[in-house]
Amino acid sequence: MRKLSQQEIALLIQAGCNAEDWGRISVHEEFDSNYVRNVEFYGDIIIGANTGSYEVTPGFSKHCIIRNATLRDVEIGNNCLIENVKGYINNYYIGDNCLISNVHSIETTADASFGEGTVISVMNEVGDGNVMIFDGLSSQLASLMVKYEQDKVFTEKIRKIISEYIAERRKKARCGTIHHRVRIVNVGVIKNCHIGNDCVIEGALELQECTFKSVPSAPVHIGTGVICDNTVVYNGSTISNNAKLERCFVGEACKITDGFTAENSLFFANNYMSNGEACAAFCGPFSASHHKCSLLIGAELSFYNAGSNTNFSNHAYKMGPMHWGVLERGTKTASGSYILLPAHIGTFSVCFGKLLHHPDTRKLPFSYLIAYGDDMYIIPGRNLTTVGLYRDIRKWPKRDKRPEGGKHSIVNFDWLSPFSAGNIMVAKRTLEALRELSGDVESYNYHDYIIKNSSLKKGIKYYDIALRIYMGAVLKRHNLEKPESQVGTGKWSDLSGLLIPLSEEQRIVEAIKSGSLNSVVEIRDEFYRANESYNEYRWAWSYRLIREYYNIEGDLTPEHAAKIEEDYITARRAWIAEIRKDAMKEFELGDVTPETLDDFLKSLDKEVEFEKLKYYL
Repeated sequence: MRKLSQQEIALLIQAGCNAEDWGRISVHEEFDSNYVRNVEFYGDIIIGANTGSYEVTPGFSKHCIIRNATLRDVEIGNNCLIENVKGYINNYYIGDNCLISNVHSIETTADASFGEGTVISVMNEVGDGNVMIFDGLSSQLASLMVKYEQDKVFTEKIRKIISEYIAERRKKARCGTIHHRVRIVNVGVIKNCHIGNDCVIEGALELQECTFKSVPSAPVHIGTGVICDNTVVYNGSTISNNAKLERCFVGEACKITDGFTAENSLFFANNYMSNGEACAAFCGPFSASHHKCSLLIGAELSFYNAGSNTNFSNHAYKMGPMHWGVLERGTKTASGSYILLPAHIGTFSVCFGKLLHHPDTRKLPFSYLIAYGDDMYIIPGRNLTTVGLYRDIRKWPKRDKRPEGGKHSIVNFDWLSPFSAGNIMVAKRTLEALRELSGDVESYNYHDYIIKNSSLKKGIKYYDIALRIYMGAVLKRHNLEKPESQVGTGKWSDLSGLLIPLSEEQRIVEAIKSGSLNSVVEIRDEFYRANESYNEYRWAWSYRLIREYYNIEGDLTPEHAAKIEEDYITARRAWIAEIRKDAMKEFELGDVTPETLDDFLKSLDKEVEFEKLKYYL
């Protein structure tokens, strides 16, 4: 870099420019003063080469220029186009090949946080705060912070680790940053924001205390009418069409649009939110809400789909909105659904109507929960045999829009796993015990919910089918080999996408508390290691399940394997037959075309044809 020559200063003055101190301006060797007009300079200014051009729209390029702007303590990279800044740009680093056009003001103040270090209250809307958001948060780490928030030692340690991580990164970026190839057009106020490479911001109203973690392979897009305050947005995400976010974290490849509003909420990995509202919500991977009247509040969700006019009640009009609920992975709420919190809905369940009595169905996964007036019904295991489940478990992997190098939150797509199969095993025993205790009666009572006799019998049948499918599929992958480790033989956990033995989860928590894990990177690596060991841990758990289910005392033999495979094929055929019947029921409603039905049935036929080769979980 070099100082301006006297001739260049004269040309700049002639072009309507002035400076507080021309001696505090440094420029690149290839700087051309002819492309700086009507600019006021204050403080320390660095300007890169400006001999190139910028393509403002396909087929239309403009020469790189700085005009109609006020700059204070600004560093500008090579070949940028900066024009029509109504207010000023203050205390910012701007990278190469950026476009900044028609903005009100861009500045960094001394107290800037860039949205990092904010502690928000998730689930319990009026809590003291449990999740610290920052550039580096994953769904797994957030899940731990919520799950162990009552552990004061853990909470103190994890916040200290995150605060040190943030402080170390701020040493390298003391001012606001607009990295390379960023496009900012027709924007109001940008204050205290870090803006990553290739980010596109067009038409936003106000962005304050934000970090946009944009990367070339998955840029962040911020669109028309957007307001973001104290929010971190990760790579590949889009916030558009008058969305408003306050004190939120938006993970990878999410889309929040069409007037959706959110506060104190988390959105991870491929969320889609439009029209509705979220408050104190923990929206894990693949959560979706499309409708104007839907309110997600005080709940933890993942692989979730909200029907229109879905609502949760997180207070009893007594002590405030402090109640919360968990809808385990794969849960859906039908149009007009209402859930009275606190509640805990079992994995892959479907909720219909106004569900009262604080439902707890974690021991009855894959169920339908239905309200008829004041009567609440459970149909256990019903969702195991639906077209909806069959389509869902295949669509999620295909809809993962994250680039291979940008999958920060871990997502395990297995619908049958030690976590869900463990719940299925408990469910089967629960129904059998209920039948044994009450006898063969017309209906059974389960936590103030009614289970009809026919539903209970089918539930036992469906749960058994699922267990046999799971055991056969896992056994085929391991060929009778004995597990090398006993890790994973106990209970399992779903850490918002990561399926992990509870013992490993607790080991990570204790390591954080003891200080043996004392950095964000080390904790992240532990999550990755647990995910890489998933097959090993799953086999340890499954081996124990198989021996218990088939009453095998010693090691598994080829004879055992033959029996398990035979049961697997029978169960899988039964499962496909039930899904076929469900498809025919929908066709009979009259809205499904014969061609659509035929295509779906052909896909089922392929499942049967290749059942000995394809062991799909």
